[in-house]
Amino acid sequence: MVSNAFSAPYLPAGMRSVKIVVLGPFGVGKTSYIGAISEIAPLRTEERLTRAGQVVDELNVATKSTTTVALDFGRRTLGGGIVVYLFGAPGQPRFADMIRSLLDGALGGLVLVDTRRIEESFESIGLLEEADVPYVIAVNTFAGAPLYDEAVLRDALSLPPDRPVVHLDARHLESAKTGLIALVADILRPMRSVT
Repeated sequence: MVSNAFSAPYLPAGMRSVKIVVLGPFGVGKTSYIGAISEIAPLRTEERLTRAGQVVDELNVATKSTTTVALDFGRRTLGGGIVVYLFGAPGQPRFADMIRSLLDGALGGLVLVDTRRIEESFESIGLLEEADVPYVIAVNTFAGAPLYDEAVLRDALSLPPDRPVVHLDARHLESAKTGLIALVADILRPMRSVT
């Protein structure tokens, strides 16, 4: 009998996989986040921004020359035999239907927020709430961006009191891990009984 490499399971015996989606507006750091936290070389589907795209998207981040056109993908192994598959969603509103598909089967979502453009995070939060997927708000720190008290951020984003908020730098592993840890802790939080 000839061995078929495709018939072997990808994960070692006893390992379980979990799907997490990283969302947020264009230019908020999703690709950087996946790149920083992934233990494998991440899959990136970036293309150069063109003038033709300006007709379709209103993109106001002057320092970007590329954009994610499908998704970013990375993987992180956690203790307890859990492998997290990270899917970075594109940030333009026209990809909302694709993001809805990406959320199918997701255990949780991480919404990256830029305090210079808080209102641009509403769509990502709405997609997660519509899909009934637990999520964490991760404020990505940018040089010169305003710093707000958590209560002000919660109010600006209309967050329910049970949604965690963390601050991180999406470019650096140790900082980026705080978002993933907060999300996993939120997902594992015991269900509160309904009275």
